[in-house]
Amino acid sequence: MLTFAARFRVAAAAASAVLLLLLLAGCSASTGTAGPSASPRPEAERYPVTVDNCGTDVTFEAAPERVITIKSSTTETMLALGLGDRIIGTAALDGPLPDSADSAPTIISDKVPGREAVLALAPDLVYAGWESNFSAEGVGERPALTDLGIATYVSPAACKGEGYMPDPLTFDAVFDEIREVGAIFDADAAAAALVDDQRAQLESLTPAEGSPTAVWYSSGRATPYVGAGIGAPAMIMKAAGLSNMAADVRDTWTSLSWEAVIAANPDVIVLVDSAWNTADSKIATLEENPATAALDAVRQKRYVVVPFAATEAGTRNVDAVASIIDQLQELGW
Repeated sequence: MLTFAARFRVAAAAASAVLLLLLLAGCSASTGTAGPSASPRPEAERYPVTVDNCGTDVTFEAAPERVITIKSSTTETMLALGLGDRIIGTAALDGPLPDSADSAPTIISDKVPGREAVLALAPDLVYAGWESNFSAEGVGERPALTDLGIATYVSPAACKGEGYMPDPLTFDAVFDEIREVGAIFDADAAAAALVDDQRAQLESLTPAEGSPTAVWYSSGRATPYVGAGIGAPAMIMKAAGLSNMAADVRDTWTSLSWEAVIAANPDVIVLVDSAWNTADSKIATLEENPATAALDAVRQKRYVVVPFAATEAGTRNVDAVASIIDQLQELGW
């Protein structure tokens, strides 16, 4: 399978090396300073930037200035890179933004906005968390938006096409997206620093001992929707030291019968907390049903809670791992 890095290329416009040296020399002579900090890299040398995004080539002639973000993961990536001032509107947030955000972007819709609402804001980029956000029922289809001069970019972790869907998703892939967004916005240094910080935090964590088995309960009452074997839930559970009972399902999330959960009798139940399906409501579902109430994890209240916004590929995944490890320690692992 192609890696994100293999699909990523930066096509720099032709520039004269001799002219660059002369320009740098001129700056040095006029300011009395020299070195890379004396002058930022000219935009003409940085662009155009072209990325292969879920099988769609997207070319940026300059860093986007007016961005609409769809989903928490994309919004938080922009904020973590110091690009919050480029966001003219955000939509379909999965929960509160991190407290570290300097300023909250304008929320234009609680759900995926329609095409007309997007066009009214005149963005030069729509950065979406899911491919399905780009549809006739959503913000508009990618080719149509491109024809209108609006670039489109999907979180690569959400790509579904053959050769593009991560199988499995890894933290290296998550970090590749951060770098790619940095390249699009000429924010390579910020991206590199963010990746270094996240990698250092991840490497400092000690997974739970004993590989306790777990089911990742995302949503659903009659039929639970759980984290499967190749997506962000699987990646997070593995890093935290959990053994995913749905690891054999080659998908990101999947429907699973309560009978399968009962048969597996997992050591721990990971509860995804969202406004539309809270962790408390999931606990009530588990404890009200006599069959699931008999599960060891339910009887002994071995629950681990993660916010929905941290469960999709993005800058909060490492924090989710750290939180799960801490909660497992409190449970005796």
